[in-house]
Amino acid sequence: MLQFTRSSGPCPRLSATLIPLLAPVLVWFFLIVLPVFAQSAQPEPDQGTWRTAAPMPTKRTEVAAAALDGKIYVVGGFEKPSLGNLLNLTITPSVEMYDPVTDRWISKAPMPVGLHHVGIGVVGGRLYIIGGYSKSGLSVWNPVATVYAYDPTTDTWTERAPMPTVRGALSVTEHDGKLYAIGGYDRKVNNAQVEVYDPARNVWTTGASLPTPRDHLATATVAGKIYAIGGRTDGDYSRNLAVTERYDPMTDRWIRVADLPTARSGITASMVGGWIYVFGGEGATGTFSENEAYDPVHDTWQRMAPMPTARHGLGSAVEHGRMYVISGGPTPGGSFSDLNETFTPPGSAD
Repeated sequence: MLQFTRSSGPCPRLSATLIPLLAPVLVWFFLIVLPVFAQSAQPEPDQGTWRTAAPMPTKRTEVAAAALDGKIYVVGGFEKPSLGNLLNLTITPSVEMYDPVTDRWISKAPMPVGLHHVGIGVVGGRLYIIGGYSKSGLSVWNPVATVYAYDPTTDTWTERAPMPTVRGALSVTEHDGKLYAIGGYDRKVNNAQVEVYDPARNVWTTGASLPTPRDHLATATVAGKIYAIGGRTDGDYSRNLAVTERYDPMTDRWIRVADLPTARSGITASMVGGWIYVFGGEGATGTFSENEAYDPVHDTWQRMAPMPTARHGLGSAVEHGRMYVISGGPTPGGSFSDLNETFTPPGSAD
């Protein structure tokens, strides 16, 4: 017992000596190390998932896409050069329809004329192609104001009242049964025009001008508001923009909202669950695989799972909560693909 008491006697003095020395270590452990471990143990946020669907029959770029009656239509653009399309300078009137249920493509009646960089919208069971560029002589950059309507029940096209302003590289979105043609480029200046087409009356009216004129932008409509996103100045992808502006059709006014995180142009956008998803694009350093989602309620952006294949001049459409991101060029300028990659957003069943 005496030996035990003698050997254990110094312990209180030893503890009193070590505690001041260990205190900084303990503080460092609890304030720095533990939070890092706790953070690393948290599950990664859901950024959605990508899958590959059946490729398009043709390789194209600068297309437009839209969903209509459960099918997805891809319209116009440039085809990969071949002996069969050189006379048209590779501009195509082709329309190809994809069925998400069967994962198959079929060709439909072509547009009356080959066009690229068009606006596209759906109203009343018809597909509308607005503006764009056509071939003129040896140029592929002739801006047009034409409007063509496609009826899927008869597989036919009809020409409708032209847009007041000629332009291509515009964007079109639908609100309350009308199509809003926003921005673009007439090969001289950027267009700030917001022109509104009423298919039921076949007439055009004018809205408040886009505050930031630009081309190769994307638009989308959420909860009665229209969003104009990204784009570029004077057709120059080294002058990309991150500007996002919101239009209220009720008040005919625009306001600036949170910028797109990555300045991009040659993009496409789709809306699911009240969020806007912006895909792809091109710039001076290459093409973008970015997939960034905008929450209009909180005016915030969130990065989502990037596209498997970076590209520009692509189209997108939504069916059953899934976004189909189709075609487009893998490198800036004239490049082509037949890609059909599908994105399922966070919280959705895949």
